[in-house]
Amino acid sequence: MNPDHIYEAGLNKNRANYTPLSPLSFLERAAFIYPNHDSIVYGDTRYQWSETYRRCRQLASSLQNRGITKGDTVAVMLPNVPAMYEVNFGVAMAGGVLNSLNIRLNAETIAFMLDHAEAKIILTDREFSGVISEALAKLDSNPLVVDVDDPLFEGGKYLGELEYEELLKEGSPDFEWQLPDDEWDAISLNYTSGTTGDPKGVVYHHRGAYLNAVSNSMFWEMSQHPVYLWTLPMFHCNGWCFPWTMAAKAGTNVCLRKVQVEPIYDLIKKEKVDHLCGAPIVLNMMANAGDKLTQGIDHKIHVMTAGAAPPAAVLEAMQKIGFDVTHTYGLTETYGPAAGCVWKSEWDELSILEQSAYKSRQGVRYPMLEGLMVANPETMEPVVKDGNTMGEIMFQGNIVMKGYLKNSPTTDKALNGGWFHSGDLAVWHSDGYIEIKDRSKDIIISGGENISSIEVEGILYRHPKVLEAAVVAREDKKWGETPCAFVTIKEGQELSVEDLLEYCRDNMEHFKTPKTIVFGSLPKTSTGKIQKFKLRKQANEITD
Repeated sequence: MNPDHIYEAGLNKNRANYTPLSPLSFLERAAFIYPNHDSIVYGDTRYQWSETYRRCRQLASSLQNRGITKGDTVAVMLPNVPAMYEVNFGVAMAGGVLNSLNIRLNAETIAFMLDHAEAKIILTDREFSGVISEALAKLDSNPLVVDVDDPLFEGGKYLGELEYEELLKEGSPDFEWQLPDDEWDAISLNYTSGTTGDPKGVVYHHRGAYLNAVSNSMFWEMSQHPVYLWTLPMFHCNGWCFPWTMAAKAGTNVCLRKVQVEPIYDLIKKEKVDHLCGAPIVLNMMANAGDKLTQGIDHKIHVMTAGAAPPAAVLEAMQKIGFDVTHTYGLTETYGPAAGCVWKSEWDELSILEQSAYKSRQGVRYPMLEGLMVANPETMEPVVKDGNTMGEIMFQGNIVMKGYLKNSPTTDKALNGGWFHSGDLAVWHSDGYIEIKDRSKDIIISGGENISSIEVEGILYRHPKVLEAAVVAREDKKWGETPCAFVTIKEGQELSVEDLLEYCRDNMEHFKTPKTIVFGSLPKTSTGKIQKFKLRKQANEITD
């Protein structure tokens, strides 16, 4: 920067023309303009935006009174209850960094995270008192424990010296919080979900959180005052940044403690829910709910799903019952969704099956993402946009993480060459849309041929009796590897291995047909991701 240049001389940043970007400003604006509009609905509890703003300021004040200063970690172990929404603002207002813990983690992993993040305070729901108590026993020094008492939950026990509402009463509702001095300051810490068994602490900054919250709204074309059902865990990538998006749009957050199909449909009808998010497994559950639950909805519902391509059969089923499904894609390292399948009007004339094929693509970059490409990870050269040549998906821009906490070598490797390396393998279509074919570790190489596990899974999902399917590599002396399919059959249905194998031979190349099929339930993370590392281990323990 040349201070003598005509566009620099005397033209300096000051408070009048520059403010650090932070999603905290969304909450203040919502409360100022729409003080009486519903912000949170949970059971019989209803808060308005003025109340949510007051409670978040009380939380921030209380945390500071309890010693939280800039950069201190506040951990939470909470389901989708009002307190879980409030911590997304209150912790940062105090200058702290929010670490939302996955509610299905074991004590050893939780203890590692609390220690690694140097958590000063933990807020925990009584439901998780057992595992949190066990985790705390593994630490050399314990954080302050605050219990969150949900009246809709019975059981568990109190671990801390005070309850959440008591903590709030310690704080001032007029607390004068400040935006961060630097928008690059950390706002949250999210550990990777553990599908690979190797969690890493992903650090978000205020700028990225602000931009991806806006990006969600722009990409999804959300109108003012959306009614959003929390089927997505708020602990997962800060709820894909939607707590902040909902404040920006002054919408209504309908909280849901457990993802169960009957309450989902009940709340959709009662609260006129018009937006919800979830992994493909949630869509699958909703699509198979039955006519009794799905009937009686008289308004449009927008559904966002993310991850590897949802099977076309699931997308087709959701569309038939009136849900408009948008497919997005991202990782913990990209603040959740950072790319999506932007719909084109010319696809409206296609059949539902053909539309599903397009909707299953991961699509193009989010409005606030600067770069998205499929490239050779060694040369960093983009692949040919022929819909056939595979490469690794890479991201670039403000909604890519700061890096991994206390892990510079892994950070440097992930951000090598000025791009974030996702580890996902995809093709690039001629229209610029990307389509995932597999995780790099999930490609099955059989007799020298590459087999996409996602492609095989998609065909299995189209069988009318199959509820869930996951395909992994199984070691084979002759072929090196062969596909092994783990399949869950729909309730009340019967299906033999031979019948399913015959179906596979009729619908895919024979070398892609699973050599092994195992029926049963599938291991998943709390966000609905199938834990393939467990299935790979199980597959290679099978004896012929």
